[in-house]
Amino acid sequence: MPPMLIDSHVNLHAPQFDEDRDAVIARAREAGVGLMVNICDRVSNFAAVRALADQPDIWCTVGTHPHEAKEDPDLAAATLVRLAADPRVVGIGECGLDFHYDLSPRDIQASVFRRHVHAARETGLPLVVHTREADDAMAEILEAEYAAGPFRLLMHCYTSGADLARRAAALGAWFSVSGIATFKAAEDVRQVIREMPADRIIVETDCPYLAPVPHRGRRNEPAYVGHVLARLAEVRGWSPDEADRRTTDAFFALFERIPRP
Repeated sequence: MPPMLIDSHVNLHAPQFDEDRDAVIARAREAGVGLMVNICDRVSNFAAVRALADQPDIWCTVGTHPHEAKEDPDLAAATLVRLAADPRVVGIGECGLDFHYDLSPRDIQASVFRRHVHAARETGLPLVVHTREADDAMAEILEAEYAAGPFRLLMHCYTSGADLARRAAALGAWFSVSGIATFKAAEDVRQVIREMPADRIIVETDCPYLAPVPHRGRRNEPAYVGHVLARLAEVRGWSPDEADRRTTDAFFALFERIPRP
C-alpha cells in the first residue's frame, strides 16, 4: 500500500477554488493525499473554513492572519477558545506577524497574535504561526509568552532566518516546508531546512499559493504536496520512505486531535 500524503496547510475555501473546488479535492485524493488541514484566514470567515471540514479527510483551524488583524483588533482569546471546542478544529491560527506588507498596523498584529497564543495555551491546540520579515519581534513574543506558560507551535511555510529558527526550535517548535523549498533561488531556505529538528518537520502546499516546481507559476493544489516531500527528502538526505515516515510521525505528534489511521 502506498504511503498516505498529508497536506498540513491548505486554503480550500479561497476564491481561487470557487469554480472547481470539488475537482481539486478529488485530484488530491487521487494523488494519495489522505489528510488536509484547511487553515482559517480570519475568524469572520470561520464558517466557510469549517464547512469543508465536514469531510472525514479534511480538518480545520480557527484564527486570523496578521494581514486581517485590523478587521477585529479586539479579538478575544475566549472567542478562539469557544470556536476551537468544535472537534474538527485542530489548531489555532494562522496568526502571527507580517512586516513585509504591513496590511495591519504592527501593534495590532502583535496584540492579536498574543491572544492567539493565549488560546493555544488554554486549549492545548498547536499555534499555526505566520512570520515574514519580523524575526526579532516574533522571537521576542514567542519567548516571552512561552516563559508565561508553554504551548505547542508550528512555524508554517518557514522561510525566515536561521536565528529565529533556532530560537523557535528551542521552544519545541515544529516547522513546515512548502513549495518554496523547490525554487531554484531558495538555497537559503534549504540551508535552514537542513538544520531543522528532524522529528519536527512536516510538509504543506499553502495552496492556492506557492506551487512547487514543476508547477511553479500556476495555481497550487494539495495534489502537488508530493513534490514538496520529495524535495525535502533530497535536502535532508532521506529516502522517500524515511521522509514520509518522519513527516507523518511529526504531523500526528503535533495535531493530536486528529486520529491516526
